[in-house]
Amino acid sequence: MAKLALELHKKFVVERSDIQKLLDNLSGEEYRIVGPTIDDEVLKYDEISSVEDLPVGWRDEQEGGEYRLHNREDGALFGCLHSQDSWKKYLYPSELCLFSAEKEDGNFEIESSELEARPYAFVGVRSCDLHAITVHDRVFTTPPHTDPHYQIRRQNMFVVSVDCTEPGNTCFCHSTETGPQVRAGFDINLTEVIEDGRHYFLAEAGTGEGATILSSVPHREASRVEIDRAQKKIEEAKDQMGRKMKTDGLKELLYDHIDHPRWDDVAERCLSCGNCTNVCPTCFCATIEDRTNIDGSRAERWRLRDWCYSKDFTYIHGGGSVRTTPKARYRQWMTHKLAYWQDQFDLIGCIGCGRCITWCPVGIDITEEVAAHWSQ
Repeated sequence: MAKLALELHKKFVVERSDIQKLLDNLSGEEYRIVGPTIDDEVLKYDEISSVEDLPVGWRDEQEGGEYRLHNREDGALFGCLHSQDSWKKYLYPSELCLFSAEKEDGNFEIESSELEARPYAFVGVRSCDLHAITVHDRVFTTPPHTDPHYQIRRQNMFVVSVDCTEPGNTCFCHSTETGPQVRAGFDINLTEVIEDGRHYFLAEAGTGEGATILSSVPHREASRVEIDRAQKKIEEAKDQMGRKMKTDGLKELLYDHIDHPRWDDVAERCLSCGNCTNVCPTCFCATIEDRTNIDGSRAERWRLRDWCYSKDFTYIHGGGSVRTTPKARYRQWMTHKLAYWQDQFDLIGCIGCGRCITWCPVGIDITEEVAAHWSQ
C-alpha cells in the first residue's frame, strides 16, 4: 500500500466521475465491496464492483407499512436511505455453521468452521447503521463471551460512510443521537452534494488506511464555501426527520408502565410476524440447531438468527412457552430495546433508522407507542 498522503479529518472534494476510482482502489486491496444496489425493485446490500451497480438516480419513499422506489432526476448515487437489509447480514449472518463432526473408524472428528478470511469494504453506510454496528460490538466483542466469527469480520472491515442530507418519513436518528452526520467509526466519509449544476462529494479520511485509499483518488482540498454548503444540508436534515422520539427518562417510563393498557392496544394490531426484528440492525437473538445426515456419519451445529416474536423462542421443555401472547412478546421487544439494553450495555438498542416502522405490515410505529406512554 502507498505511503500515507492525506491529513486525517481534513475535507477534500472528489468529483462524481472519480468515485469509480475509489471502488477500484478497494478492489485492488482485495476487499469484497458491498453497497446498496437495486434488485427486483427493492434496495438491498450486495456485492458491487461499479458505480453503475449503485442505485443511481433512485430515491426511496418510506412510510408505516409502505416502501416504494422512485426515479429522481439528479442522478444521485446515494439518494436512497436504506433497505430492509442491514449490514449485520454480513457481520452477523442469519445462518452460520459453528462446527461439524465426521465419523471415522467409529469415532467423531470435530472440526470448527473456518473464520471469514477475505475482508469486506462496506460502501454507503449511514450514521445510524454505524451506531448499530457499535451496539453489536458491545454484544459480540466484550469478554468473556466473544464471537470469533463476528470479531474477524469486524476487524477486517473497511467503511465508506455517507452523511444523510435527505432523511425519510420514518427516520428519527436525530432523536436517538445517531445521525444524520457521521462522526466516527469510518475509514472514509462522503457527503454527496448536487447543486448549481455540480455533482461532487466532500470526502474525509478517518483512519490511516482510509487516507491511503483516498490519496489515490483524484481530489483537491475543499473550500470553505463547499464545506459550509455540505454542512448546511446535514443541519437541514435534522429538521426534516419524519419521526421523533423522546428518549430522556425512557427506561424509567417503560419500567413504570409494564402493566399499562397501551400494550393491549398494540397487541390487537400486532401479527407477531417478526418483521421488525428481522429488519432491525441491532437485534441479535439466535437459536442453535443440530443437523445430521441420514446415516448418522456427519453432524453439524448451526447458529440461526431467531426473533422474540416467535412463540417457540421462550419454549421451555416440559413447561411450554413463557410469552404466549402478542402483548407479552411486543412488550418484551420494545422494553428490551429501549430499557433493558440500557442496563446491559449502557445505551438504547434503537438507532432511529425507522426500518421497523416501514416494514411492519400493519404500520405499528415505535415512536407512536413511546409517545403514547409519555402522554398517559
